[in-house]
Amino acid sequence: MVSRPDARTLIDTVLDAGSWKSWDAPPADPTSLGSSYAEELAAARAKSGYDESVVTGEGLLGGRRVAVVASEFSFMAGSIGVAAAERMVAAVERATRERLPLLAAPASGGTRMQEGALAFVQMVKITAAAQAHRGAGLPFVVYLRHPTTGGVFASWGSLGHVTAAEPGALIGFLGPRVFESLHGYPFPEGVQVAENLLEHGLVDAVVSAGDARAVAIRALSVLCDDGTGVVAGEPPEEDLRPVEAWEAISRSRRDDRPGVRTLVKLAATDVTPLTGSGTGENDPGLLLALARFGSAPAVVLGQDRRRQRPNSPLGPGGLRMARRGMRLAAELGLPLVTVIDTAGAALSKAAEEGGLAAEIARCLADLVMLEAPTVCLLLGEGAGGAALALLPADRVLSAQHAWLSPLPPEGASAILYRSVDFAPEIAQLQGVRATDLRRDGIVDRVIPELPDAAYEPRAFCERVGAALEHEIAGLLAQDRADRLAARLARYRTLGLS
Repeated sequence: MVSRPDARTLIDTVLDAGSWKSWDAPPADPTSLGSSYAEELAAARAKSGYDESVVTGEGLLGGRRVAVVASEFSFMAGSIGVAAAERMVAAVERATRERLPLLAAPASGGTRMQEGALAFVQMVKITAAAQAHRGAGLPFVVYLRHPTTGGVFASWGSLGHVTAAEPGALIGFLGPRVFESLHGYPFPEGVQVAENLLEHGLVDAVVSAGDARAVAIRALSVLCDDGTGVVAGEPPEEDLRPVEAWEAISRSRRDDRPGVRTLVKLAATDVTPLTGSGTGENDPGLLLALARFGSAPAVVLGQDRRRQRPNSPLGPGGLRMARRGMRLAAELGLPLVTVIDTAGAALSKAAEEGGLAAEIARCLADLVMLEAPTVCLLLGEGAGGAALALLPADRVLSAQHAWLSPLPPEGASAILYRSVDFAPEIAQLQGVRATDLRRDGIVDRVIPELPDAAYEPRAFCERVGAALEHEIAGLLAQDRADRLAARLARYRTLGLS
């Protein structure tokens, strides 16, 4: 049988030793208590050692002050009534006033049935408090424990910027016992478990309580970074050997060329992978993560061309993942780094019916209007709308052999000549190379490959990391309104000079 920590044990496991301070006052029981419910409350307090189903307070996490809200399942199945909701909302509001990151650890069957509709509607005010905390630009990290169901999962349990879950935890909207009682047959096995949620992009990690501490420390090191400590290093020198367009395209397609995951592995620190769109989609062709390039924090969303080929081209789900990253950057004011490396978006019935074109449009709209600092990196292939969706940024960098085109050159050749044989000539004429893109004002800086990224993956990735740190530092030094105005002016005048 799996041993699962209660709320106090979890708090002691996750927070720095001896740092916990409770914020809880004695709960006010409902005035209309019936005798049987009063007896249930008294019995729950005596048996569990807790006075309510939620404990709140503050402590230190890796030396950082944080607020904590944790459920206790042994108290009436962690259910939320009026008193528990009021305790929780007061804690979230205090965390917002004191500008503390919030750690939430639900373990609950949902609404307290003994208090009926009034308890049920408490989820609204809890959600409002959690959203106000996020709206204040403060991180909200959730650790879903066994079990988390009902209104708790459908409110504050699903609102984290980063969400982890306990291994094997039962997590779902309607508990399986209730489902079977209502419908007369059991809920399918293996659906409402943490590992299945991870596979479907509904949680970012499945970790034990001990490992949750390290995950939270690493995530908050980026989420709480306001950029004041970012120092601009020297950008890499541009020492570029002239390369024909077709040679650059051929080099960008090499299987051994470093992609976005290699870049993050070799050039970034404090990496916290984030999984899925949060809406039940997880596209392996898109990487979403928190990371740091040198001293610069960032939300990273990048196309992974290896995982897009050959059977899973980037689809609308991947773009919805990208938009999750954009929202995260916008809410917390974190720099956003987009990485383009794609042979093109999915061309299929599922992609069309899933809203591919609309998701490209929404990515463009979200990104070009994003108030956070943005840097785009053309890392390799840049074909079609999937590439364009991640392009508009304050600063656009390009690897020397990266390229950008409305279609793969073979597609453009087929349109113009009904043959793919003219792809090299088309590529040269279209101005798709990094140096052409810089000439036309699409790219700001070209990062050299000496002579090819595939031959020097570590050195190349470190150059890219240094360039990203330099650009982020420069953007953080600018006024937000001025930065957005400059971005809009850039794209408004593109091609006019």
